[in-house]
Amino acid sequence: MIEISGIDHIVLRTTQLEAMLLFYCQVLGCQLERQSRPEVGLTQLSAGNAMIDLVTVDSSLGKAGGQAPALTGRNLDHFCLQIKSVPELAVIEYLQFHGIETGDFALRYGALGQRRTLYISDPDGNRVELVSL
Repeated sequence: MIEISGIDHIVLRTTQLEAMLLFYCQVLGCQLERQSRPEVGLTQLSAGNAMIDLVTVDSSLGKAGGQAPALTGRNLDHFCLQIKSVPELAVIEYLQFHGIETGDFALRYGALGQRRTLYISDPDGNRVELVSL
């Protein structure tokens, strides 16, 4: 039913935004795609056909992940998988049939631009976002 075609983006939480930007842009060659207001705390980098989102832990987005990256705080907020085009209701019904809790699809920005996506959790509690191509 669901067929993954690639990774759309990953979201890394950080306390060192400038160092992360130097590393990902100047060392690894990513390009700055978009940057939100500082209080939101989201910086998006183009990484080939995917994106790397950097979220500052003291921002409104970053606080949702708990403490700063350490033994008691998450560094990875979520990752996003691109799936083959399937009607939204069919995806939700399929996931719920398999006992996976879902919310609703919502419009969000990723490597493919504005798309409707859905968040779920894996058995270890990692957040997985699904975006339909």
